[in-house]
Amino acid sequence: MKNKLPLLFMFITITSFAQTLQDSIQLDPQKQINSAQRILSGNYGKSVTVGAYGEVLYNQPEGNNGELDIQRLVLLFGYRFNDQVQFVTEIEFEHVNQVFVEQAFVNYNVADNVNLRGGLMLVPMGIINEFHEPTTFNGVERPMVDRVIIPSTWREIGVGVNGRFNDISLGYQAYVFNGFKSIESDGSGGITSFLQGDNGLRDGRQKAIQSTIDSPTFSAKLDYYGFTGLRLGLSGYYGKTQAADELEELEGANIGISMVGFDARYAYKRFTARGQFVYAALSDTEAYNTLTNQSLGSALMGWYAEGAYNLLPMDKKQKLFGFVRYEQYDTHAKTEVIERNDAFNKTDITTGLSYHIAPGVVVKGDYQFRDNALSGDNVDDQLNFGVGVWF
Repeated sequence: MKNKLPLLFMFITITSFAQTLQDSIQLDPQKQINSAQRILSGNYGKSVTVGAYGEVLYNQPEGNNGELDIQRLVLLFGYRFNDQVQFVTEIEFEHVNQVFVEQAFVNYNVADNVNLRGGLMLVPMGIINEFHEPTTFNGVERPMVDRVIIPSTWREIGVGVNGRFNDISLGYQAYVFNGFKSIESDGSGGITSFLQGDNGLRDGRQKAIQSTIDSPTFSAKLDYYGFTGLRLGLSGYYGKTQAADELEELEGANIGISMVGFDARYAYKRFTARGQFVYAALSDTEAYNTLTNQSLGSALMGWYAEGAYNLLPMDKKQKLFGFVRYEQYDTHAKTEVIERNDAFNKTDITTGLSYHIAPGVVVKGDYQFRDNALSGDNVDDQLNFGVGVWF
């Protein structure tokens, strides 16, 4: 890996002429696009496009040692084969020592309002899973609803269609994916389970790592942007989890998932706001928990509301947002047979500052008041600082 990194950065330097334009980074939700969309729209006739985003974080839990971490560095590459066909990929380095392919797909523009897409893609659910670049959200850490209930960054291999109809202010996406992994053999006659009570579906993400598939899942999203400054999203996901072949016939090997989400983003002059609600109903969890000795809930639910205000005058190029976010999330919103664990019903209040010193560069600081519904339980509050870039 050490020998390959200099070649990789040399490639970035050589192709720097094809960088996407900085002015495509927008805080207006109606104009905001994510990294993949910038790659697809930003090479302006050039074949190769490159970019990156990343963040360095400091987390200080109350009464414990703090942690400094290069949370992630993501390298973005795009290639235009012709006016209709493009390729996009994201290579992510997490915590310095982990490497993942976050996206890798071909986009085929077959008509003005229709794109066919296939490969490793983000599941279109909520806000953060698609817009997770550090300059696009307030707070040092991503909202917990988008880490526990919607397991960002949630991506799988699939195929589908997307586009937008500007005359009715509507964007759409619809994909068929492989699903979450539920169980696999541990190699010694036992079972390794991936779905749990405290973080729900998160550990079941296959991330295109030799993904197993038995039955495909379906994901779709509609975005409406017909009112000035407002963007509304309605998303859904439906299917079953996947188990390894030798375990597929075991009772409780798989569960069914039906997830629905609603999100809203708004901007008016110096004020911005966003909110989100997501609910996931899980079936056959009683049999799954019996098989795996886990405590998976039969329903997951989370929501948050956030408001922010730019403390600097409108004519300044820099922006300093003071914000507050209230979120509540519960991985035991419902349970079958097993007792509900109130420690999994959590509330976070996050307040802080996001200082955009240039388009694509943000310095953040916040304090999180954290609690749960378990009587007498003590959850540590946390102080966070971070620096994020996107270009």
